[in-house]
Amino acid sequence: MSGDRTKHSAQEFLAGKLTEDFEAQENRLNHEAAVRLCRVVWKRIATVVLEKCKEWNQVTGEETLVCKETLLGDLRIRCAGRPHQLSIHFDPGKLLITLKNTARAEHEKDIVLHIEGYATENGRDAQVVHNGLVASPDIVILGELRVLAGMTRQ
Repeated sequence: MSGDRTKHSAQEFLAGKLTEDFEAQENRLNHEAAVRLCRVVWKRIATVVLEKCKEWNQVTGEETLVCKETLLGDLRIRCAGRPHQLSIHFDPGKLLITLKNTARAEHEKDIVLHIEGYATENGRDAQVVHNGLVASPDIVILGELRVLAGMTRQ
């Protein structure tokens, strides 16, 4: 009886060790993917921003939203007739994309998106995460453009 408990405990220990090793390996591979693909993710975000501004302006029939790239590669969006701006900054060293919207209420914090790698059927990819949840760039950007234009997020 004691031998069975010992065997079971040893197997439980081994399973825990294998799980820890697997998780450490997975975390390492995900981090490497995030570092390798962070510029691709930034390009996706920048493309979404430009597309949303273009679509918004087509609907309004005027250049309501003006999007410019700064010398540092950040994006700045201004809304016609409003004093506010939306700044989107990419920090590849920290794997972060920060959205600063001066139209946001003072008590609201900047939106910080973290770039994380993940496993796919064909290898690895990277995505943006906000508060531990996968974030849709379309929804995040549209919400910020609405706030910039003086509307509610939804």
